[in-house]
Amino acid sequence: MTRKIIDLSIFLENDVISDPPGARPKITYIDHKQSVDSLASFFPGLKKEDLPDQEAWAVEQIRLSTHNGTHLDAPYHFHSTMNEGEKSMTIDEVPLDWCFQNGVKLDFRQRADGYVVTAEDVEAELNRIDYQLQPLDIVIVNTAAGKRYGSDDYVSA
Repeated sequence: MTRKIIDLSIFLENDVISDPPGARPKITYIDHKQSVDSLASFFPGLKKEDLPDQEAWAVEQIRLSTHNGTHLDAPYHFHSTMNEGEKSMTIDEVPLDWCFQNGVKLDFRQRADGYVVTAEDVEAELNRIDYQLQPLDIVIVNTAAGKRYGSDDYVSA
């Protein structure tokens, strides 16, 4: 069987409302001309004229939280213990192969904003698509929120 890998990630961007105020990522872009003095500080005697086209490196300085952009929540995010007292896994302890498993998409786009999906809803959707969950399946939940991504009211709608 041929494996198809689907990239579900989104860009980290300034000016796209994807998180509540104060929790949004902040990216400062430093272009090849702006970074000349910074580069020169690493090499005593280096002058702007010594650099090809008088340019240095391009750099992005990023401030973000573990919830910005596409992310994987580790069990530690929810509680300090799991499995009846075992220390919860942090993101660096989540086995990478867990991220490369079969996926199944559950479509709840028809549900109203704020609707809380029930176990019965999940079971009905699995029956609709004629699928039985398997260990390590990656469950992707599609909601109507995806249509609002990038809109000014994405977080509040």
